[in-house]
Amino acid sequence: MKQTIKSLVGFTIGATDGEIGKVKDFYFDDITWTIRYLVVETGNWLSNRKVLISPEALLQCDWENETFPVNLTKGQVEKSPNTDTDQPVSRQQEIELYAHYPWTNYWGGGMGTTGMLTPMSLVPMEEVVKNSENAPDAKAHGDPHLRSAKSVEGYTVHALDDTIGDVEDFLVDDRSWTILYMIVDTGNWFPGKKVTISPDLIKEINWETSEVIINASVEQVKNSPEYDASKQLSTEYESNLKNYYSQFISYK
Repeated sequence: MKQTIKSLVGFTIGATDGEIGKVKDFYFDDITWTIRYLVVETGNWLSNRKVLISPEALLQCDWENETFPVNLTKGQVEKSPNTDTDQPVSRQQEIELYAHYPWTNYWGGGMGTTGMLTPMSLVPMEEVVKNSENAPDAKAHGDPHLRSAKSVEGYTVHALDDTIGDVEDFLVDDRSWTILYMIVDTGNWFPGKKVTISPDLIKEINWETSEVIINASVEQVKNSPEYDASKQLSTEYESNLKNYYSQFISYK
């Protein structure tokens, strides 16, 4: 199913032995446009600490009760490494997180002695940490490609020739946890109309100026199929959207 990020904020995270807390945000990778973590506020049982939970831990969602069951215990969460979710998450912090939980890391392993890519599970954690510390971006304040969905809401969206509106939300596939579309509110430019922009159309996201630049003109966006938030995103709509943009834009 396709869900908006905003509709999932507030869902309960249920461990195997009780409630962990509520979903407050999502971190996504702006290269693959994949959700990497749910930011969960734990509540009083853990002094309202915020923790990161990988989608890999999620079980079958209880949509009626707005609950995400996870294959974790409260004890595992309580002993997880501290991560300041108000600051950029560093790769070092991620490594510590994946060392604690039985998750498969998403950034891959290293090069083995044969020159072949070594699966992460076969790379000693000490070597992973050492490689991470020696990486070119090791001095960065965080993973430059890991972004908070909440922080991107409100970013100005620029077409090739003018501004078209602001980022309102994201549509995500709740099975693969990939972001399928960015929902844009066109505001005064085209009152009442909302459009969806595929990550394939995004040329650049400028994190310093809070801007998203897309590879389309104002006129092309204006004439694109309109997004109706009151309806489920249909296969027909998605097909029409891709066919429309493919007329004049080469997808990445």
